[in-house]
Amino acid sequence: MGKKKDADIAPKLKYTKGTFLVQILITIAALFFMAPIGIIINYSFKTKKELYLSNPLALAETFSMHNYIMAFKKLNLLVTFGNTVFYTAVAVAVLVILCGASAWAIARCKSKFFKFAYIYFVVGILIPAQALFLPIYIIGYKLALTNTRIGIILMYIATGMSFGVFIMTSFMSTVPVELEEAARIDGCSLYRTYFSIVMPLLKPAMATLTIMLTFQIWNDYLMASLFVSGKQLKTLTVAMQSLFSQQSSDYTTAFAGIAISVLPLAILFICLQKYFIKGMTAGGVKG
Repeated sequence: MGKKKDADIAPKLKYTKGTFLVQILITIAALFFMAPIGIIINYSFKTKKELYLSNPLALAETFSMHNYIMAFKKLNLLVTFGNTVFYTAVAVAVLVILCGASAWAIARCKSKFFKFAYIYFVVGILIPAQALFLPIYIIGYKLALTNTRIGIILMYIATGMSFGVFIMTSFMSTVPVELEEAARIDGCSLYRTYFSIVMPLLKPAMATLTIMLTFQIWNDYLMASLFVSGKQLKTLTVAMQSLFSQQSSDYTTAFAGIAISVLPLAILFICLQKYFIKGMTAGGVKG
């Protein structure tokens, strides 16, 4: 009986021409996406002479850390990297908590107010970010929030709320209402129901939102350059602009800075990729 079951399952495990072709195409696509990363890492070890005179695809002759040392000095890496981590971590943490609670209220409350609130957030996604620069700056200037840490963090929270609520509300349809009803019967308060019952079930959506918002805030240049001008408040992407000018550009140091800035994002994605994939697919299934 066991052999018969194995025989029935075995054909399903075999590769077909279609699946083999798909895997080849996916592998080629992955190589195309990985090629720029490999080029950046390779160029970060090259000297200026190698960068301009050698074959662009040739490997660095000596893998020296000179460019990374120069990036550490020229980009004031302790300050700019620390600022970027601080702004991103605080803004993302607040956004995940606020968006989760807002999505829960919108999904569970069927009144017209909450339906209007959802439409309001969705419309916010449709407005180009560039159209918000002037009003955000005027409000920030009048409230004395420009060129301050709290100001840039609040700016990231304000601009990320619409997208975050949209993602979390889509995922809330997969969370069973019966669990919340059972918690209320057992005497759980509203806050305990959310933090003890609902929030643990939102891990995939929260991981998805964390990755997307981290990528957006970490790599942001326009907003950070608009709100921050002090040297001690600059982010890594804003500081990297100082390596480029009309007279000369330090590309090798810039490549080293890019390689350093990509590393935390890669680590974050590797740690949360399981939840990220689940969050991307679960939100599209209702029931």
